Amino acid sequence: QVQLVESGGGLVQPGGSLRLSCAASGSIFSISDMGWYRQAPGKQRELVAMTSGGSTRYADSVKGRFTISRDNARNRVHLQMNSVNPEDTAVYFCNALLRALHTGPNRDLEVWGQGTLVTVSS
Repeated sequence: QVQLVESGGGLVQPGGSLRLSCAASGSIFSISDMGWYRQAPGKQRELVAMTSGGSTRYADSVKGRFTISRDNARNRVHLQMNSVNPEDTAVYFCNALLRALHTGPNRDLEVWGQGTLVTVSS
């Protein structure tokens, strides 16, 4: 019943900016962790950025360029991508650790979005 939907992906030129958004919907009791992973062609999926309470974690490759933000009231998370380069080309997946009403308020549930493609090319 809980769903994550990403938006904002597309084509962007090197050095440009892009803002990804993820909206969580359904009978959500609470969300503890929410963030982004990505998977480039021929590579393993990797953590990009994650929020957990008031803490944030970034991959070394995106530090100083990407910024993650949370809108707790609307169950949304955003990824501001600045100074992008071709190595940022990947499918970006939203990820959340949450508790849903249908599974009980004391059971953690990990949910993934379907992904949104970001292509950095001139």
